[in-house]
Amino acid sequence: MHITSISGSPSERSRSAWLTQFALTRLEGVATRSEHIAVRELPAAALLAADAQDPAIAQAVCAVAGAGLVIVGTPIYKAAYSGLLKLFLDLLPPETLRGKTVLPLATGGSAAHLLALDYALKPVLSALGARHVLDSVFATDAQLLRHEAGGYVPEPELLARLDRALAPVAPQLSARMHPDVEVSCRR
Repeated sequence: MHITSISGSPSERSRSAWLTQFALTRLEGVATRSEHIAVRELPAAALLAADAQDPAIAQAVCAVAGAGLVIVGTPIYKAAYSGLLKLFLDLLPPETLRGKTVLPLATGGSAAHLLALDYALKPVLSALGARHVLDSVFATDAQLLRHEAGGYVPEPELLARLDRALAPVAPQLSARMHPDVEVSCRR
């Protein structure tokens, strides 16, 4: 499976960029090819001018168009995905995500930003043709603690949610998942 990830974070050392890359590592046995787009590394002038003919922009758009699975990661600012991600998504032709599986990922300071995935990002993904959207994964800053050697350490609950979200495309993750809480039904 060809996987393309898109990091919409303007920061080099962001939690959302790390979570996006981490999701890719969870899929190492599934990916026949993987590409990562850090939107902050694309030419700023071309992004702002919506210049889809710029070679770097055109290559990034082709990477999304050729993928079977697209992972979209973003920080949440003021109840919305990043403006940087918006600039890139606006360059994608209509229906670019049709027939693809899409995994939305986001990070934010608190759980108060959780619904930004459903009310801000998913409608845009849908407008681009996405019909098979995996369960979104949102992580608070407290669920991704900074590691002294660099990077972050995900809480076990966050790791379990990520593996559950990826299980439809990576069945081997089902074996790694933590068991769900059992619910007993009484009649």
